Amino acid sequence: MPVKKPAKKPSEAKTDAPAKPAKNPDNDGGGGYVEPTTVIVKPADQLVLTEKELEAEHTRVLSAKDPVAPQNIVRYSFREKTYKLDPSVEQCALHFEMEGNLMHRDSEDGKRIVAELEAHRVAAERAEELEAMKQGGGDANEGGGEQKKLRNQFNYSERASQTFNHPLRERPTITEPPPSVGFNGQVNQWEIFDAYVEDIEKQRLTKEKTGQQGGGAATTKKATTSAHADKEEEEEGLKEVAKEADIVHSSAMSKSLKIMERMVNQNTWDEIAQDYRYWDDQSDSFKEGEGTLLPLWKFWTEKVRRKHVTALCWNPEYHDLFAVGYGSYDFMKQGSGVICCFSLKNPSHPEYSFTTETGVMCLDFHPQHSSLLAVGCYDGTVMIFDIRNKLNKPIFQSTVKSGKHTDPVWQVCWQEEDLAKNLNFFSISSDGRVTLWTMSKNELQYTDVMELKLAGIASSNTEETAGEETSLVGLAGGSCFDFHATSEHLFIVGTEEGRIHKCSKAYNSQYLDTYNGHYMSVYAVKWNTFHPRVFLSASADWTVKLWDHNTKTSLMSFDLGNAVGDISWSPYSSSVFAAVTNDGKVHVFDLAENKHEPMCDQKVVRKSKLTHVTFNPKQPLLLVGDDRGGVLCLKLSPNLRKTEEVRAKEKVTQAAVSGGDKPQKAVPKKRGAEETAGAGGGGGDKSEAKIKTPAELEVDKLDKLLGLQDKPQR
Repeated sequence: MPVKKPAKKPSEAKTDAPAKPAKNPDNDGGGGYVEPTTVIVKPADQLVLTEKELEAEHTRVLSAKDPVAPQNIVRYSFREKTYKLDPSVEQCALHFEMEGNLMHRDSEDGKRIVAELEAHRVAAERAEELEAMKQGGGDANEGGGEQKKLRNQFNYSERASQTFNHPLRERPTITEPPPSVGFNGQVNQWEIFDAYVEDIEKQRLTKEKTGQQGGGAATTKKATTSAHADKEEEEEGLKEVAKEADIVHSSAMSKSLKIMERMVNQNTWDEIAQDYRYWDDQSDSFKEGEGTLLPLWKFWTEKVRRKHVTALCWNPEYHDLFAVGYGSYDFMKQGSGVICCFSLKNPSHPEYSFTTETGVMCLDFHPQHSSLLAVGCYDGTVMIFDIRNKLNKPIFQSTVKSGKHTDPVWQVCWQEEDLAKNLNFFSISSDGRVTLWTMSKNELQYTDVMELKLAGIASSNTEETAGEETSLVGLAGGSCFDFHATSEHLFIVGTEEGRIHKCSKAYNSQYLDTYNGHYMSVYAVKWNTFHPRVFLSASADWTVKLWDHNTKTSLMSFDLGNAVGDISWSPYSSSVFAAVTNDGKVHVFDLAENKHEPMCDQKVVRKSKLTHVTFNPKQPLLLVGDDRGGVLCLKLSPNLRKTEEVRAKEKVTQAAVSGGDKPQKAVPKKRGAEETAGAGGGGGDKSEAKIKTPAELEVDKLDKLLGLQDKPQR
């Protein structure tokens, strides 16, 4: 038996590995099998237990809780604003972690790696083939064989693509050819010579016009100017003829394009056009004493950016055409002025436009000659434009020599023709002059009708004293005026000091009357459209006052809560008027319904001040302008446009509905019969009763409202 070899180190632990076989001294170098041995090593610190203790069973419970993990973690709760014990403690302890690089073949990454390996293999095979071809290439060329095309061994990849081509389609169309016009001409030496002579003559006339100075050359200068003007007229005539010959730029083409533009705009704003023509607020039948304004179009153009609307005026002949003046009421920021004529048929662009050197302050259409437009400017100039004229210049203009105003012109107003059939108009300015301008053949001739003296100076006893005080103190600044409809000589003037003066054209030595009621500048005064004794005034002191020119105190006063920019009487009712204020509101009053509050108090613009308002003479429309260059067109609801005839018909209808069998009588006839009976002192015959006109009914209505029947007229 082989002898067991003792272990070299007694401290080695027990192991199952085969021990080194011992050598057999008898069979040295033999190949016999030696059985491995097991060596049991007892550690020095091993417990020595008895058999009973070894057989005893000890039960241990295993849990997932980490005994080393902390159990008292506290975190701050922002929701409850206090520190709270966090019960969730991480119990997992990581003893070993290793990132592997194995992945499934069917996964996306696995497929990508397999494809890359396959590509590397194919590239290697192609590289081997290329190397073999290089080695055997010399023999192939010598043998006369066909040379094979080499490929790039690094990045060559064979690709093919096929695009889809759409089938061709033929779409034939037939159009009428445009009309063609043949132009031809023949030029010879004589025509060229005449053209050169005409050009030389034109240059000579220009030099004479600019070179001559002094009083001795005035006659020659006049002749030269007239000759030059004749030449210019002749040239303009030739240009017009040439323009008419050109179809594209002819007047017929311009008219056709204007009609097409209006058609396109009407289609674009078709809903607004339908509302303008047919829509009425049916809720007015359930609201007594209230009305609304329906916004329609807004007129604006890029030319008037950052300009104020300083004037509004409807054309007396074409009721869809109106003129707008643009300037600035901020006198520290003055610039050029613009005049635009808009039409309700084309809200997108003005029909006519003119520019002025300074801001436009006022304008007015002539009542008979509707193409003439009188304009007043900030520098005191008054102009007359003919809107039919395509040139951007006035046909008449005042100058320093012809007596132009020295301050802004606040209002202009056309008057009836004089005995010589000359057109004339009035203007009022802050320099204290009310001036009559007459259109002569070549220039405007002026006549000062009234010099607005201050109220204390005007009441002086002697003219010499008044003249001396006027030269020292100055004149009262006029801000607005209005002429009486029936008494042509009578007009009223509003001043910057807050007073209103009644004046006459017949003499200018003193005022006929003075009305004190406003404490700040009067912005507008307007005679009533129907009643000859009543007028309105609007002021910066937030009030609108109603006056009878026979009494010095106002009949009514309305506080609108903000500075009043403008007022306007309605053309259909004697008791309806509108006012605009700086807070962007439009106030429409009907004294027949409510004498104290407006029937409509509506804000129509945001962050803007309303400056002017005017009624359309025929349609139930209202125009308002603001200080941002916008003009808004508003439609009045039925309650805001009731006339006395409409009210009479409503009363008859209500009486018929409520009375049943009662006889129906027309209210106008009844009023006429009563007045005729009163005039005769007893009951008159019905056949003698006079049927009053709508205008007379409006006058009677206002007389009853204001109590003017018993007051004698002066």
